[in-house]
Amino acid sequence: MVKVIQSARTAPVASGVKDRIVSFMRDASTEITPAEENRLPELAGILPPGTPVNVAHTPNASFADVIRAAIALQRVGLLATPHIAVRRVANTAALRGALAELRAGGVEHIFLIAGDAARPIGEFASTLDVLRSGLLEESGISRIGVAGHPGGHNTVSRDTLWETLEAKQAIAARAAMSMHIVTQFGVDGGAFRTWQRELMQRGIHLPVRVGIAGPASIARLVHFAIQCGIAQSARALLRDLNAAGRSSALAVTPDQHLLALAEAPLPAQTLGPHFFAFGGVLETAQWMRKIAAGAFTIDAESGKLRLDD
Repeated sequence: MVKVIQSARTAPVASGVKDRIVSFMRDASTEITPAEENRLPELAGILPPGTPVNVAHTPNASFADVIRAAIALQRVGLLATPHIAVRRVANTAALRGALAELRAGGVEHIFLIAGDAARPIGEFASTLDVLRSGLLEESGISRIGVAGHPGGHNTVSRDTLWETLEAKQAIAARAAMSMHIVTQFGVDGGAFRTWQRELMQRGIHLPVRVGIAGPASIARLVHFAIQCGIAQSARALLRDLNAAGRSSALAVTPDQHLLALAEAPLPAQTLGPHFFAFGGVLETAQWMRKIAAGAFTIDAESGKLRLDD
């Protein structure tokens, strides 16, 4: 049962927010790292069958590790979506072979990112290179995720980010690809709404998953913000660490992001949230299960969610 800690005067508003949160969570996704492959039986016992789970290509993992973990994830009944970090792919033959291995293992979804390599190790410098190559259509991969950046990116201008998204949508339309966007996480509680408005103004109608950092300490959040190319957000957080929990501009917990998103209905193209687990997939999955089940209270005064025991 969902309980709300509030006055009678605010009950109808909070009830609407609560309902939207539970509804939004029905199509939630998360991620694992290849190093967490041994946790898959536990994960499958927490998340509903068919839950989308990305396999992150972490700095210490090989491309082969990602492919192996994705196939293992698919086998336990979850919907595997491996990251294809294109700058870390050796060549066309390696990509073609990996895609064939994924299809043979029942994996039909991938998430294309440039990757964290400063320079490509092979012939692919960007996700557009792969999308234009024809390899994805040839492979039979049916659904492709691409990145969105509501909080900007350290090394790519906002204009370039928008132009690239427009180009990806155009390629998907020409090739009849099923494409969606997963946004990077951030610490600005209102950034997604602003970015979504510009998305619509630019005529980008791809479905969107809202990237949110799962339960994590502030120190861990800052570490991954820097690693994931959103150091500007990390610097904003560091400047106001003491006030972060009280600031209406900053959102440093998944609770705060969900409450901000649920203040009003989201556009139809918004699929659901994607929770970045930062190597703590079981903790994140357990938290997701409770929120999706409505096993929480909303404290209207503090603006936080409290999980039921």
